[in-house]
Amino acid sequence: MTNEQPTRNFCGRTRREFLWQTGAGFTGTALAGLLGDDGFLANQTVAADGVSQWHNPLAAKPPHFPAKAKNVIFLYMYGGPSHIDTFDYKPAMKGMDNKTVDVKTFGRGGHKNQGRIVETRWDFAQHGKCGQWVSTLFPHLATCVDDIAFIHSMTADSPIHGSAMLMMNSGKILSGSPCIGSWSNYGLGTVNENLPGFVVMLDPRGGPISGAKNWSSGYMPATYQATVMRSQGTPILDLKAPDGVSREMQREMLDTLRGYNEEHQEPRIDNSDLAARIASYELAYKMQAAAPEAVDLSQEDAKTIDLYGVNDKKTAVFGRQCLLARRLVERGVRFVQLYSGGNHNDANWDAHGDLKLNHDLHAGETDKPIAGLLKDLKQRGMLDETLIVWGGEFGRQPTAEYAEGTGRDHNAYGFTMWMAGGGIKGGVSVGKTDELGSAAVEDRLHVKHLHATILNQLGLDPNRLSYFYNGLDQKLVGVEGAEPIHQIIA
Repeated sequence: MTNEQPTRNFCGRTRREFLWQTGAGFTGTALAGLLGDDGFLANQTVAADGVSQWHNPLAAKPPHFPAKAKNVIFLYMYGGPSHIDTFDYKPAMKGMDNKTVDVKTFGRGGHKNQGRIVETRWDFAQHGKCGQWVSTLFPHLATCVDDIAFIHSMTADSPIHGSAMLMMNSGKILSGSPCIGSWSNYGLGTVNENLPGFVVMLDPRGGPISGAKNWSSGYMPATYQATVMRSQGTPILDLKAPDGVSREMQREMLDTLRGYNEEHQEPRIDNSDLAARIASYELAYKMQAAAPEAVDLSQEDAKTIDLYGVNDKKTAVFGRQCLLARRLVERGVRFVQLYSGGNHNDANWDAHGDLKLNHDLHAGETDKPIAGLLKDLKQRGMLDETLIVWGGEFGRQPTAEYAEGTGRDHNAYGFTMWMAGGGIKGGVSVGKTDELGSAAVEDRLHVKHLHATILNQLGLDPNRLSYFYNGLDQKLVGVEGAEPIHQIIA
């Protein structure tokens, strides 16, 4: 055996020298994880107990009951869109602009018993066979209302962005819990081993407050957390192989390891965490080829590109993300979340200053792409099995936050979200807020009921899906449980 000291060039000189320099035993450990799913060395990898066979945590699993939805696309309007300026028509406010009224509100400005009315700056009209009221903010989406179920009485536990976002994503106002995409991956696994089961696409203006906590796997293994994908450029950062290492070289190394293990019969692995990491390395290798293809919009025809508004500067970013979301669920990605709005203030839907400027901007960026997504899914026969969810962390108050201006404060007492596809009734509405839109007064629903509905449509019992942690069978809907919104389920 040579005494030559290892160098980068030396390690790459021959296959056997590569194995020697990298520690043949450890590479054998890696190979067992890489080949386990293919049936090769099927009994070589065991769980942490040293006895049970290790299973890929992302392997596809059967639902609790027949699912109506295979995938979810969550269109997250970060900052809190105003329900009374979008889908919750309040004719009683007409002519009340700047009038001071007695109304209890709780937002960033604290608890208040009075406020100055901000009359909506947009006109409303009824649309579709269902007659749903929609403001002129959403002319394209207004054509899709017969496919949408509107929830006008949603409530949350916090009027503060950080904690409210955590609740909307994880069911709790405190950090450390898995988000809904992680629960979906945990409960069902993924049907495409070449792509992540859970993908998040952020607004180019920046990520939301609380950052990665909004797509974290919390106390679950990191296997279930989201992969952040970009809609332009390199789709997934840090995925590309190092310079000088081609796909052929990677494949050759894996083939070499396969041959080495066949010859030397490496011992079993007794570290499940290591095996899980190795599985993630294999996924990364597979994604190097699959991810670029998934985001290649050159495969789409001009009509589809126009449908999503990809060629329009105003709608290009969110349009591209919506089109990519369709391509991802088409390829088996279980849960996709798109963020409209980044950073703070007017970079997102958080309209504390000029309400019209803010909502004209963000509705203008998202209206055509979202309508395009619904129509595209429908014409492809995919809407029936793809659940679309729209909304933010809360709504907005009917009164102004400041003595002057048109900005509205946060409102967690009553706001609107909507769902479509995936076994959801179209052209229906549930719940109601008071005549000013300050609070839900009829069929009050909580975020946990929204989560229960999403899980239910995926074929998962929200009161049965649990993960044991900290002495409790933890659930997305809380240990006390929650029922789906039956009024909107087909």
